[in-house]
Amino acid sequence: MKNIRNFCIIAHIDHGKSTLADRLLEYTNTISKREMQAQVLDDMDLEKERGITIKSHAIQMDYVYKGEKYILNLIDTPGHVDFSYEVSRSIAACEGALLIVDAAQGIQAQTISNLYLALEHNLTIIPILNKIDLPSAEPEMVKDQIVDLLGCEREEIMSASGKTGMGVHEILEEVVNRIPSPKGDENAPLQALIFDSVFNSFRGIIAYFRIYNGSIKKGEKVKFFNTGQEYNADEIGVLRLKQEPRDAVHTGDVGYIISGIKEAKEVKVGDTLTTVANPCKESIHGFEEVKPMVFAGIYPVDTEDFEELRYSMEKLQLNDASLTWEPESSLALGFGFRCGFLGMLHMEIVQERLEREFNMTVITTVPNVSYIAYQTNGEVVTVNNPSDLPDPGRINYIEEPYIKANIITKADFIGSVMSLCIEKRGIIVTQNYLTADRVELVFEMPLGEVVFDFFDRLKSISKGYASFDYHPIGMRESDLVKLDILLKGEPVDALSCLIHRSNSYTFGKKICEKLKELIPKQQFEIPIQAAIGAKIISRETISAMRKDVTAKCYGGDISRKRKLLEKQKEGKKRMKQVGNVEIPQSAFMAVLKLND
Repeated sequence: MKNIRNFCIIAHIDHGKSTLADRLLEYTNTISKREMQAQVLDDMDLEKERGITIKSHAIQMDYVYKGEKYILNLIDTPGHVDFSYEVSRSIAACEGALLIVDAAQGIQAQTISNLYLALEHNLTIIPILNKIDLPSAEPEMVKDQIVDLLGCEREEIMSASGKTGMGVHEILEEVVNRIPSPKGDENAPLQALIFDSVFNSFRGIIAYFRIYNGSIKKGEKVKFFNTGQEYNADEIGVLRLKQEPRDAVHTGDVGYIISGIKEAKEVKVGDTLTTVANPCKESIHGFEEVKPMVFAGIYPVDTEDFEELRYSMEKLQLNDASLTWEPESSLALGFGFRCGFLGMLHMEIVQERLEREFNMTVITTVPNVSYIAYQTNGEVVTVNNPSDLPDPGRINYIEEPYIKANIITKADFIGSVMSLCIEKRGIIVTQNYLTADRVELVFEMPLGEVVFDFFDRLKSISKGYASFDYHPIGMRESDLVKLDILLKGEPVDALSCLIHRSNSYTFGKKICEKLKELIPKQQFEIPIQAAIGAKIISRETISAMRKDVTAKCYGGDISRKRKLLEKQKEGKKRMKQVGNVEIPQSAFMAVLKLND
């Protein structure tokens, strides 16, 4: 056990985690030159296309140092704020972390938040200055930032380049020297933390675990602590580039178990694995439940595909533990699911994975967040969907979730970043200069304002320099109203939203104008209205397609023309009563891009 090291790589998005992981695998000969490719641990097409890591990836390496053989278990983690749940699970399974900072970009928001996560779990941090070979690198300045943040010595900061491989041998030596070996009792009852799971269509569910105490042998009867389900360990092993079966996995090691589980809900990430013969007394603590931030409805385009969509969502949830969902129905869209995501990018990735991996074409409704409505009779209602909101006459007040937003930007963009945050009802808390031209701004703002287009707009006004990170700080009372969109006087529940009273008029006007462009003309007139309760605040009308019925009248009496026009008018009136308005998918998505 003293020769095992478990560590993960944490950093802001695009600071070179996956490239450095490639070099570590190459230099420990875990991967042959022939198998080598860029971002070798990212196995999803989506990850390679976008150049981002979406899932954490665990892999074991062998390393010989001073004649002794060491086993290094590495977990490569995502950098984007939407996948921070993956990072928290990886950190829970490690004793140390490599904190990577880009020598050209310096410390950014996600670097700080991932660092605090690691420090909460008492991990040993090894700071690494990456991309040192770039012409725009400013190593001395960035080292000052790292020393300020970590309070470490300058000599402890390692310089490396994932691209050229410079400094990688030194990193491996430091991992062995600085990161402590796992502690645990080999003879105690088995106690292992499940930190990830994947679905294999031939073998069922494969769970990844890290053993804290005891050991697990092939063929043993095991059980999951929280669900109480019992299984046979059909196959156990360690995670190399491919899974390698073993007869036993011991304390401190990271491995996988295949036990023929078919049901998604039987495996809970964060559960404790133990043996039936000699179970452990308590489960492993320090693992938090996922808190979804953004909610949206996902509906099949064809209602008959509902069961297939449910099956696909279950499979997807195994690969993505931060996705939560429950069935719901909508008048406009039929049966579907109400899903909780960690952010807008997460929602986009889920939608794309459903289309690619399961061939499901889906409609996504407008994203929103959870509110709490306090009624006059003392009842408290959680509102996940605007249609759940009680009658306005019965509501005493509504609370909405607030977040603390950390924005790190260049000093030139302070003005535009502040005006964006104030437009989104943000309140500035602090502003401090990290260096002469880098500023950290801390705002308190409603989460509902952030889920739409905040991140995209922040990136565009700061020319891509601003980095953003947030965490929830609780609920606060707000003056919120429910904005309904009516087509032909009928409310479309998929387009209604909860919005602050001060923004409701401009939002209602914009949405009506946008829908007028997107909904195709019919044979009859279609009024589009935005309403708060019974009060209409905006209206646009899509005029009817007219056929010139008087074309065949040449000259003659006006009464003939009038008779034909009256007849047409009657027909239009009748058509309006029975006609249906089809809303295209682009109309649901347009709401997200109202400010473009």
